[in-house]
Amino acid sequence: MRLFRRSCDFFKLLSAQVSKTVEGLDALRQFSRTMDPAYGNRVKTIEEEADEIRRVLIQELNRTFVTPIDREDIFSLSRAIDDVLDYCTTTVYEFEIYELKADERTKVMVDILAEAARELGDAVKHLRAYPALSTEHAVQVKRQENKMELAYRMALAELFRGADAIFMMKMREIYRHLSNAADRADEAANVIHSIVVKRGRT
Repeated sequence: MRLFRRSCDFFKLLSAQVSKTVEGLDALRQFSRTMDPAYGNRVKTIEEEADEIRRVLIQELNRTFVTPIDREDIFSLSRAIDDVLDYCTTTVYEFEIYELKADERTKVMVDILAEAARELGDAVKHLRAYPALSTEHAVQVKRQENKMELAYRMALAELFRGADAIFMMKMREIYRHLSNAADRADEAANVIHSIVVKRGRT
């Protein structure tokens, strides 16, 4: 009987989780270009796979006495990554429910979010061995969030110049979900900055 469990590789689990987010954004990007239901279903499937990785991470977090970084930071980073993909999935659902097609503003916003996800993936991947490089990628995530904020406001401004109030309400929800996803990526970047600062003190 082993008195102590082998420690869990939380960096590996976080990397696996964020890789699913990158994969999900690639599928959402294809969905926004084609409106092919197959890509929408792919986003949903990837989100379910990512949820399973997060469930394992949380279970291991509850079972592990000593973690390589603060357990609160592990939990917060995992949650923020999860939220990004959740908002992508709800975007697909709302396109389907409202029977909408992606406009050019939506495509721009999805592109920004996909780039943010790629930068976030690199930030998490380098977090253990190359924290300075991880921080550089986290900064790029925050820059993409700034781009998203501008794209979101421009999209709303153009949308509200229309005359169809019902259509405006529906599209506003699409824009809002994409903007919220970028906000959560920004929060993940903030957690990464915090982790790097704390590790630099030890």
